[in-house]
Amino acid sequence: MLGGVPHRPFDALAIAAVALQGLPIAVCRRWPVICLVLVSAGFAVDQLRGYHSFAGTALPIALVAVGAKLERHRRLTALLLTVAYVPLVAALLHLGSGESAGGFVTFYLATCLAWGIGTWLRSNRAAEADRRRRVAEDTRTAERARIARELHDVVTHHVTAMVVQAEAARYLTAAPDRLDQTLTTVTDTGRRAITDLRHLLDLLNPDYGSEDRTPSIGRLHTLVEQTRRAGQQVEFTEEGTPAESTGSADLVAYRVVQESLTNALKYAHGSRTSVLVRHGVREITVEVSTDGSGARAGSPGGSGRGLAGLRERVHVLGGDFSAGRRTGGGFVVHARIPGRSLS
Repeated sequence: MLGGVPHRPFDALAIAAVALQGLPIAVCRRWPVICLVLVSAGFAVDQLRGYHSFAGTALPIALVAVGAKLERHRRLTALLLTVAYVPLVAALLHLGSGESAGGFVTFYLATCLAWGIGTWLRSNRAAEADRRRRVAEDTRTAERARIARELHDVVTHHVTAMVVQAEAARYLTAAPDRLDQTLTTVTDTGRRAITDLRHLLDLLNPDYGSEDRTPSIGRLHTLVEQTRRAGQQVEFTEEGTPAESTGSADLVAYRVVQESLTNALKYAHGSRTSVLVRHGVREITVEVSTDGSGARAGSPGGSGRGLAGLRERVHVLGGDFSAGRRTGGGFVVHARIPGRSLS
């Protein structure tokens, strides 16, 4: 109740005032300003005529709803509502309202509170939407980075082996048997690259099934043999027994060996390379070292993305990774990779 105008019995105008206050709430989401204007007009008629109906509660509801939904011209709308309140107070005083100045001020502050609640709800909703957008963007960025790492690991290793073998084939024209063997190795490497790429594309397919096609540490023998056929002297040592379930550690260990052998082919082709994989109780340790005495001519260049990707993979699992030149020449890569469920 506002203004203290004496009560008046309900009549046809009272029903219209009640409808004008209640019905627009239904369209407040779509037309918030129109809703607020109609509800305010109905409220003014209700109070000026002295009906003081229960429909007056629609005004604070409309203020909260509009404050929460209105996207544009918010300050202008609030200013116009304040200006419109002045003639309403003047009309009530003209009708002999017994309301004190404090009462009018209190009512105005109450409407401001309702508007403020709506504004707070809108701010929270906008903040939540912004948070969801950031999470979605971060998720997409992380997924793109993961795909880029997988593509780098798969393509770089196989293509590097093919380039090295193709370069060697130039000098084997006088040895048909060795030339045929080298070209066969290039063909096999290309087929493996296509197979691995198809597996990666399957992972990106929404209809991808539950079959696990992720390279595992159990395929290291195949990886080492492929590198040997490309002309690299690889000594492979595996200590301990691989656990049945290692979580992501299995894949990361495989990628460390794969990237290290790829770099050995690139920058130390023909050098002696040692691969040590040790299966511990709670972690997998990988060490790949190259003595660096091989030829570098004709080896494809690198961007450093591979080692950076390995470091990120290992650190995500809480492990340690290092890569650098060793005393006396050569290069060594060392990784300690904790497993989730090694036992």
